[in-house]
Amino acid sequence: MITPGTRPLRVGELRPSQLLHTYGVGAVLDLPNLSVTVLGLDFWERARATEVVEDRLLAAVRDKLGDQVEQLRTPPYIPETSDVFDEWARVGVPVTLFPQWLRCSRVQCNRLAPATSGVFELIQNPYQPDKIRYVHGCKGQGGSRPVAVPARFVLACSQGHLDDFPWAFYVHRGLVPPAEEAHTYRLRERGTTGEAANVYVECSCGVAARAMSEAYGEKAEQNLPGCRGRHPHLGQAPGCGEPTRTLALGATNTWFAMQLRVFSLPRADTGLDQLVTEYWGQLGLLARLEPDMARQLMKTQSSWPELEQYGADAVWKAIKKHATAEEEGAGAEDALDLLGPEWTAFTAATDTDLRDFTTRRVSVPGETREWLAGVTLVPRLREVAALYGFTRIDAPEWDVVNTPDSRVAPMTLAQPTWVPCAETRGEGIFLRFSEDRLREWEGQPEVRERAAFLIPAHEKWRGQRSLPPGHFPGVRYVLLHTFAHVLIREFALECGYGASGIGERVYADANRAMAGVLLYTAAPDSEGTLGGLVSLGHPDRLGILIDQALDRARLCSSDPLCAGHDPLVHGRLYGAACHACLFASETSCERGNHYLDRALLVDTILGGGAGFFGR
Repeated sequence: MITPGTRPLRVGELRPSQLLHTYGVGAVLDLPNLSVTVLGLDFWERARATEVVEDRLLAAVRDKLGDQVEQLRTPPYIPETSDVFDEWARVGVPVTLFPQWLRCSRVQCNRLAPATSGVFELIQNPYQPDKIRYVHGCKGQGGSRPVAVPARFVLACSQGHLDDFPWAFYVHRGLVPPAEEAHTYRLRERGTTGEAANVYVECSCGVAARAMSEAYGEKAEQNLPGCRGRHPHLGQAPGCGEPTRTLALGATNTWFAMQLRVFSLPRADTGLDQLVTEYWGQLGLLARLEPDMARQLMKTQSSWPELEQYGADAVWKAIKKHATAEEEGAGAEDALDLLGPEWTAFTAATDTDLRDFTTRRVSVPGETREWLAGVTLVPRLREVAALYGFTRIDAPEWDVVNTPDSRVAPMTLAQPTWVPCAETRGEGIFLRFSEDRLREWEGQPEVRERAAFLIPAHEKWRGQRSLPPGHFPGVRYVLLHTFAHVLIREFALECGYGASGIGERVYADANRAMAGVLLYTAAPDSEGTLGGLVSLGHPDRLGILIDQALDRARLCSSDPLCAGHDPLVHGRLYGAACHACLFASETSCERGNHYLDRALLVDTILGGGAGFFGR
């Protein structure tokens, strides 16, 4: 990563997947000695970002941001060399210092000032980016000078804006003094706990010191200014006026990603036809040319390194075949339906063996045949995720279609023409439930009674966020989602991957007879993962693991509080669920630990009879 300017400075490095899930555009990164924010896409070096072809994902992004989005691209990158002054050290994701206010770490000093004030000096180190830091000259010269660390507090609003804390405004009780640069500010701690009540802001003018506790809670409305509408990642402040909230630097609610994810699915029977379909955006123009000219021009395309192994003649035949199929309207599908094509691919009657998608059907364990209709191992899969926005303070509604546009912070100054994405490759296990068994269960009076218990809490949750009523995913989804979570915990104990590294995809739609879960793990490495998860899907192991997972789910260490949890009291989206039994990490759960209920999966200690595996 680099800081913009006439002389770029490398300050650290991140994995591509981190730039989408944890530290994307507008997020604040806590480096060893610096705190920075990732700049908007306007400042990224697009020429160094590789295009990723995934038509289904691009169509979904266009549905969110508009038809002007042309491409999906990976973050800009050049392979490293041993020379730290080579070109690779000047290419990366641009960041800028945030917050701008720094504090001297020397206890006797605690000087608080902007980085641009000249009070602090930047020490560069091209060989060790983690050693880059600001220092204060309050104690001698040279290496003995104390490090200046980022100020601990920032301001944010629900519309996605982020700003430095108004230190001068705050300590002077709403009055910014004249000749502000003549005032010296300090941030002192008068206790040992580090809580806001023990942190005080002081000014050299003699005004009474003010505790940071007055910047939180109900007092904050009277003590803090309205939002200035600042987007530090875009370098603009369009104005806002919304109430602001004080956040601790590094708080998890500073930034929430808004992503779309798809799996690369087979769209042809052979590897060559699959590649031609993927790169049809650039190869389609060749179909109108004479064969000899087309063979020459195809070697100039960015896709040629992957196509070269098949030869120019075979590629030309595949191009003409695809062009003919398009004219006849073959292969048309709803580009915005992300789950439907995946369900079709995982439930296909025949196995698939392609570069980025390999499936192998195996027999169902004998003890599960009453409810489990099919098991498909996925030794190879490719997932592409795209970041199209973010929110602050409140996470996006997990059905992100319903997130109000005003809350979604932009990633560019104008309408974006591309969005960042990341590729991961891995493996998974797909389990398909029996549709007949599910419909029988859904019709039971105990299940309907449990649904009537969960739906009012769902409506209350939406009402608290000014969302329209409805959109409850149904007890089918809650059951499958809960089943996925108990299996994630059980698989993590057996396969060698951490629970946070196992993701889920739930397919639950009664209208289309969809009922299944995919548990998968993926890594940014070109080879993906090593088969530890797929090995658990064989009949001699899967049945035992499912039994063990269900046995663990019947009793939680927080029972009876967990089993008797009433979601309506606080407007929760989960029933009998907690951190001790069901909750998973953000990287694993597609719904942010919402819509979970052990009582729909098994019979808990409080009974109820609604559990799918209760009898």
